[in-house]
Amino acid sequence: MTDKTPSTAAETDNRKYKAPALEKGLDILELLAASGEPLTTSQMATQLGRSVSELFRMVLALEYRGYIVAAEDGRDGYTLSNKLFTLGIARAPTKTLLQVALPEMSDLARQIGQSCHLAVVSGDQVVVIGRIENPGDLGFSVRVGYRRPLLQATSGRSLFGFQSPETRALMLAHLNDADPTCVAEFVKQADETVARGYVSNASDFVDGVTDLSAPILGARGALAAITVPYVKSNPQVCSLEQALEYLQATAKKISQQMSEYS
Repeated sequence: MTDKTPSTAAETDNRKYKAPALEKGLDILELLAASGEPLTTSQMATQLGRSVSELFRMVLALEYRGYIVAAEDGRDGYTLSNKLFTLGIARAPTKTLLQVALPEMSDLARQIGQSCHLAVVSGDQVVVIGRIENPGDLGFSVRVGYRRPLLQATSGRSLFGFQSPETRALMLAHLNDADPTCVAEFVKQADETVARGYVSNASDFVDGVTDLSAPILGARGALAAITVPYVKSNPQVCSLEQALEYLQATAKKISQQMSEYS
């Protein structure tokens, strides 16, 4: 969603070529991406400063093309589908990352008897782009396409911490609306993560799970992060400490392979 009202945008936008219909569609997609809840056409119109009649056909077209879907669980409104996500991971850099990482992640899951997933930064959120299921009968995993605010994600500390000061500044710019106290605590935790080289903490999302996370590093900083939602089971394939060692070794191996493509 643009941070300018339509009137302000019209006053400051001096582009020679414009595509109003296309931009209405992009406004809808950006608004839904930023919203944590489904939005009705009326709610979209209110937040975008437009009329319902302006958006009605655009919403229907986006639904027909599969970019948005009606909310589940009987709730009113629309949410984003995974179509944009699917298009995004078809890009060469992400595709290469997945091609390199998934085989190593598969080995990791087999070694430790736990699931693992791969996440990258997207604006002010962390999004899961790949996962490997626990090879055993029981386990916990996160679906591909799952998003969580950068400030709340365990992997966010690695993805922010292992960046240049310039990249950090750009990432912080996406967090302008966040509570400054929360941002300051997040930066502190990210710095601590850099000092340790990994994250290990009890999940604040699922009881009984310990999140282990390590960065995949490129020439300019963290490309992604591998996270293991470690579940203590009986019998145990390996201890939490051993799982962390395997995780760090896997992240290092993927980082070395990715350096060949930089």
